[in-house]
Amino acid sequence: MSGMHRFYLPDAANQPGTLALRGSEAHHALHVLRIRPGERVTVLDGKGGEYSCEVRKNDPQTVEVSITAARQHAPTPCPITLLQAVPKGKLIETIIQKATELGAARVVPLLTERVILQVGDQNEARKKADKWQAVAVEAIKQCGAPYLPEILGPLTMSEFLARKEQFELPLVGSLQTGSKHPRQYFDQFRTKNKRNPKSASVWIGPEGDFTPEEYGAIESNGALPITLGPLTLRTDTAASYCLSFLNYELSAAW
Repeated sequence: MSGMHRFYLPDAANQPGTLALRGSEAHHALHVLRIRPGERVTVLDGKGGEYSCEVRKNDPQTVEVSITAARQHAPTPCPITLLQAVPKGKLIETIIQKATELGAARVVPLLTERVILQVGDQNEARKKADKWQAVAVEAIKQCGAPYLPEILGPLTMSEFLARKEQFELPLVGSLQTGSKHPRQYFDQFRTKNKRNPKSASVWIGPEGDFTPEEYGAIESNGALPITLGPLTLRTDTAASYCLSFLNYELSAAW
């Protein structure tokens, strides 16, 4: 991806030839970056579309750009879901940012027993989801990821498990004995199926970890316990660690 300024326009594919940046994207272009006609920019639609553009016209509310080249990136062959217990403060925003950079397709913020965050009602949950999704939008503009990950509103563990979602390679970061190095599970999967998995997930606990009961529920749902090494990692470090090795294993030739 180029180093030029990037903007997010989800309906770019429906505006052939000329794109119009409005709202916060136009404000950022005009008043922060001070974009001028003739400059080149990149527009991402979050659905794999990447548009090289030239700025044509500015007005107080809109930046018009013309498409000079378009590219459609193929979707990832193995979408990764990060099931992340919500940490204290704004750390979830950092985790979402890093998850976007490391290729996660979806982040599910979880309200587990040892999570402090309280969500009052559906409206508050929706506001948090919108805020967290905006973090992912800023992250794809920064790193150039062609696909915008989906950021769900906070769910309890039982609410997520009730969805009965299935993953070909479901993992859970575990401090418990009997956990294996993640490479072992990849090797087992590849030996059995002669291919990489087509979907993967990883559960990351909060500060203080999942409770034994929560581990039981997660593993009963099929998740395989993985060790993250001899040290006790912070929850945000654990998320980055897991997404990094998943990214490596799924992109490396074998």
